[in-house]
Amino acid sequence: MKKIAVIGTGYVGLVTGTCLAEIGHEVYCVDIDSQKIENLKKGIIPIYEPGLEELVKKNFESKSLSFTTEIREAVEKSEVVFIAVGTPPMADGSVNLEYVKTAAESIGKAMNGYKVIVNKSTVPIGTGDAVQRIVSTHYQGEFDVVSNPEFLREGSAVKDFMEPDRIVIGNGGEKGRGVMTELYAPLPGERVMTNIKTAEMIKYASNAYLATSISFINSIANICEKVGADVTEVAKGMRLDKRIGRYAFLDAGVGYGGSCFPKDVKGLIQIAHENNVSFDILDSVEATNEAQKQSLLPKIQTLLGKNLHGKRIAIWGLAFKAETDDMREAPALTVIKQLQDRDAEVVVFDPVAQEGARKILTNLEFANDFYKAVENADCLVITTEWKVFKDADLAKIKSLMKNPNVVDGRNVFEVELMKEKGFNYISVGR
Repeated sequence: MKKIAVIGTGYVGLVTGTCLAEIGHEVYCVDIDSQKIENLKKGIIPIYEPGLEELVKKNFESKSLSFTTEIREAVEKSEVVFIAVGTPPMADGSVNLEYVKTAAESIGKAMNGYKVIVNKSTVPIGTGDAVQRIVSTHYQGEFDVVSNPEFLREGSAVKDFMEPDRIVIGNGGEKGRGVMTELYAPLPGERVMTNIKTAEMIKYASNAYLATSISFINSIANICEKVGADVTEVAKGMRLDKRIGRYAFLDAGVGYGGSCFPKDVKGLIQIAHENNVSFDILDSVEATNEAQKQSLLPKIQTLLGKNLHGKRIAIWGLAFKAETDDMREAPALTVIKQLQDRDAEVVVFDPVAQEGARKILTNLEFANDFYKAVENADCLVITTEWKVFKDADLAKIKSLMKNPNVVDGRNVFEVELMKEKGFNYISVGR
């Protein structure tokens, strides 16, 4: 059992701290937002993530997990200090390291002995060296800096942490590696021991590769629509190739969003440009994804005509993917803006993201359930693949709609079934 401080209680920090407590460590989660800390003490979780709320309450009650605004006290008590603060993108696509540097400075000022300082946030290559320099200006004793990137998928983050494919530990020192090896001893997964800069690059390279897979299959889907092929069958055939694999990101749709892929693709492009390296593939990945987000409008207009003024259009799904309330870079936002710019009457529903959406979306209607959303609608547009949508009563949906038009941006339904049920149905790549 180790005593651990986690600086930042956002998505990565809260999941990391909670899961480390769950595997037997004593964890102090730190945040400058006092209201967030008070809410966490009451069991109020700031994000939606399946299974997380239960683990937070369980470990808080057992006193293996605590929440505080006092960074000095948490650092002094801990042997390992995780930096898990936000790294938002700037206008040029580069990463804003303000919060990482502030955390490093606070850690340096609070150091009272040997500690391992762990970069958990996704950061540009070379950030580990910067953290080392900042801490060193305030503390002249022994410490190690480690890059330990996270590979958590929103919607399955707890499972991903507890059952990792791999744990990457970037550090050249034997002592630091030893501490991290002990810390993660209860968890499965292959250990990748490397230097700090390589560990930082592994994170960017992984997300950029996955984003490339999505833009690739969406480009294939666009060709499939023209030639009469079915992209879902194409993806099935591709996944059977062992060189590609059954878990490959080959689900065609309306594009990727969220906090990781858009930011990390932009970040890696910026890193390439700063080092005079051409990365045309990633430039195309980003451009393809932005175009894909806009690809549903022509399909809606195919069914309803160019003039959408006064047309009632229902949107199912606001989050960028199922099992999360995260709407950052969500394709639904692009679709909604396109429809509002054309004076359509928009009504939306999402099982989880609705509350957050009310803070950023205006001039539209929020439905209480997905059946209510389609009442008297001229068209239904699906932008998130929630399971509850897949289980919907299609006959009921058709009876509630003014016109049985469906544009399925996530290929939730089967083409032949929708035709049998009497829908005018357009999906992606089929």
